[in-house]
Amino acid sequence: MSVTAPLGFRAAGVVAGLKPSGNRDLALVVNDGPSRAAAAVFTRNRVKAAPVLWSEQVLRGGRVRAVVLNAGGANACTGARGFQDTHATAEKVAGVLDDSAGEIAVCSTGLIGERLPMDLLLPGVDKAAAELSRGDGGLAAADAIRTTDTVAKISFRQGAGGYRIGAMAKGAGMLAPSLATMLCVVTTDADLPADALDRALRTATGVTLDRLDSDGCMSTNDTVLLMASGASGVVPAEDEFTALLTEVCGDLTRQLLVDAEGASKAIAIEVVGAASDTDAVTVGRSIARNNLLKCAIHGEDPNWGRVLSAVGTTDAVFEPDELNVAINGVWVCRNGASGDDRAKVDLRPRDVTITVDLSAGPHSATVWTTDLTADYVHENSAYST
Repeated sequence: MSVTAPLGFRAAGVVAGLKPSGNRDLALVVNDGPSRAAAAVFTRNRVKAAPVLWSEQVLRGGRVRAVVLNAGGANACTGARGFQDTHATAEKVAGVLDDSAGEIAVCSTGLIGERLPMDLLLPGVDKAAAELSRGDGGLAAADAIRTTDTVAKISFRQGAGGYRIGAMAKGAGMLAPSLATMLCVVTTDADLPADALDRALRTATGVTLDRLDSDGCMSTNDTVLLMASGASGVVPAEDEFTALLTEVCGDLTRQLLVDAEGASKAIAIEVVGAASDTDAVTVGRSIARNNLLKCAIHGEDPNWGRVLSAVGTTDAVFEPDELNVAINGVWVCRNGASGDDRAKVDLRPRDVTITVDLSAGPHSATVWTTDLTADYVHENSAYST
């Protein structure tokens, strides 16, 4: 029920020796066609990892035969030699598949600033190629791309006519992307051209993965790759495919959210009554990144004043005395002042919903975040040492 659920795909996840733990750390996903149509979205961080720069070039052609992914090293901020390592990795995959490096995407995740041990990675490609399968390969690949993730993250949907969409993702920290969240590979056996895949992917990620904002930190490596084999022979309507793809991306977003580093609360910030979608997202992100509020939610304190304070830092259209805030269904703030008794708010459940009504228009958006915990600080306090 992962990337090998659609027809035409094989995958593998192996131990290349990149992780000190000795766990799986290299994944390979191969599209056997007949189509190789592909699309992707990448981080908007101006400091981009070498594999992002390489894969951006590959995706300009709209075709991808395979993607190789490694954990245990981000290959970011590694200069020209790091880019050469990415190129060598693509060439290695192309060699074992007897194909072109220009159609091999590369993804990496892990510590920034250190080169990958190519003497381990390249033999790992050979090992992965030898273990490619439609059976357990998808689950092994999903396991291999984990870093601080506690569980593998996969998703699957079947569309009208029998075509399928499968996916895997990783991400537990640095979840504040633009267009993507950490590493995600989506496969489908639907028969759609690259331009249709691109439109569908941007629409789907725009309302799901792009609105996951766990810790306000944008990665250098974020990549969401969509590959279509066309093996089902089904040509779905673009809007139908987009809706199904959005379901898959939404499912992955939820999995990433609940597995975020150190999190004890999964927080949905619903902004309604906005003058525009942009205003709604801007307000949602401001609230999601407010550390005082995130601490309050962790301490199960319904401190709605921190919500209003975050709203007030944005350029969204609103009047302060028309703002309303509900926490888990209790309207603790009405018309910019105290509303129902905050003592009525139950913050014991893991899921928390904060609703903000800007009273300025018909638009809405939801942004997802987590609380700020001592465990998160501990997880990230000595990550490189």
